[in-house]
Amino acid sequence: MATGTLVDVVMPQMGVSVSEGTITRWMKGVGDTIEADETVVEISTDKVDTEIPSPASGVIKELLADEGDTVPVNTRIAVIDTGGGGGNGGGGGETEPAQAEAEGPQAAAPPTADAPPEAPATASPAPPAPEPAQTPAPAAEAGDEDGDDSGRTFVSPVVARMLAEHRLDISQIPGTGRGGRVTKKDVQTFLDGGGGQAAPADPGVSAVHDVPHFAPPAEPEPVQAQPAPPPPPAPPPAAAPAPPAPAAVPAQPAAPAPVSDGDVEVYQFNTIRKVIARHMRHSIDTAAHVTTVIEVDMTGIVGLRKKWKPVYKERYGVNLTYIPFIARAAIDAIGRWPWVNAEVQGESAIIKRYVNLGMAVAIDDSKGLMVPVIHRAEEKNLVGLSRSVIEMADKARTKTLTPDEMAGGTFTITNPGVFGVLMGTPIIPEGQVAILDVETIVKRPVVVTDEHGNDAIAIRHMMFLCLSYDHRLVDGAYAAQFLAQLKENLERWDENAFGL
Repeated sequence: MATGTLVDVVMPQMGVSVSEGTITRWMKGVGDTIEADETVVEISTDKVDTEIPSPASGVIKELLADEGDTVPVNTRIAVIDTGGGGGNGGGGGETEPAQAEAEGPQAAAPPTADAPPEAPATASPAPPAPEPAQTPAPAAEAGDEDGDDSGRTFVSPVVARMLAEHRLDISQIPGTGRGGRVTKKDVQTFLDGGGGQAAPADPGVSAVHDVPHFAPPAEPEPVQAQPAPPPPPAPPPAAAPAPPAPAAVPAQPAAPAPVSDGDVEVYQFNTIRKVIARHMRHSIDTAAHVTTVIEVDMTGIVGLRKKWKPVYKERYGVNLTYIPFIARAAIDAIGRWPWVNAEVQGESAIIKRYVNLGMAVAIDDSKGLMVPVIHRAEEKNLVGLSRSVIEMADKARTKTLTPDEMAGGTFTITNPGVFGVLMGTPIIPEGQVAILDVETIVKRPVVVTDEHGNDAIAIRHMMFLCLSYDHRLVDGAYAAQFLAQLKENLERWDENAFGL
């Protein structure tokens, strides 16, 4: 959206299910020149990390969100002056409205709750804070406007929400953002250091805060004016030690960023890690996890791959790995045992007749995980699966996946075997009922029986396949028969049936 020579940069909608994004890194600062389609900011969502191009050429006039801030989609995050001046010289009458407009929409979200009365409430540490959760946001802004012109007039929606939830006075929080703005990290650091207890008193907060809220007003005076015997209730609230806590609040800015002291390292969860943690915990809390393991003789597949790998490279330009064999065999087995390709909703299950195959990919030096989805995988032969697996893995590692390429999975394969793992019990992705864990292929002496029934010991290429499934829908016998079908498909691979 443009206003005169000003063009807004907004948080884009990165998929239907995405409602907000986190500013990862600004590529340009205020006053920098930028060309149209040049990357202006990197953002991260719970689906994908991506770069946002500039909608126009010009000069960065204002950045409305700090790195680390999470803002709703379609929210203005920057303003570009396409006139090239970017300053206040081009028509004084237009500049001020432009500045007001730049701040307006951000301040306009909370003010819908009639902020004026609340502004003084948060600015002055008096207890009468009103009940609406949104009010402290405008109040904090009003407080800044009254006593601070250092650039902290803007408060992002996330910061405003945190201020509201914890009844914090923004003037007590040191800002490390541009122009002294208070960022999400600043608020979190303040809270982690116990700063939440030093916020203005509010009788309506949880019991954890009730003691400090009631104790400080009563304590300071009784402590100074010894005649405090009347309030024997004061001893019961073990908050007597609480007064020192507020006194220590000024020291909290000293503990902002957790740092390594040589023996330990503090790792702050990034967006991807937070999403993984949330989804895995939810899956464990929801699905009834069971894992069944089967051993497969991969000797035939190893021979086929060795035979066809150079042909595939020359004819199709793809590297033939073991995963397409396993994926194709699993898809065929799903056709006969479809309940492993389903979704549980309440006391019903949706059995899906198509296979959207999720492929777990390690990223960021194996410190992160993404699961791109090969849609309609049942329609692909070995060549098509090989191409899709390589393409999705590359996109995951370069973080160029679209939200649609991360959504809609019905059955997932994970492959820790590439790291030499023998066995695992993976967690089922949300919205699915099964995940197949592919382990490493090892040479092992095993007993083999020939067509005449004679047994012998031979060196074979053996592999474990581990299936974690949701026992709410899939029983052990059903899972075992699915694995038996998968084993048969791999051990008796038909070259003609699967495109070799």
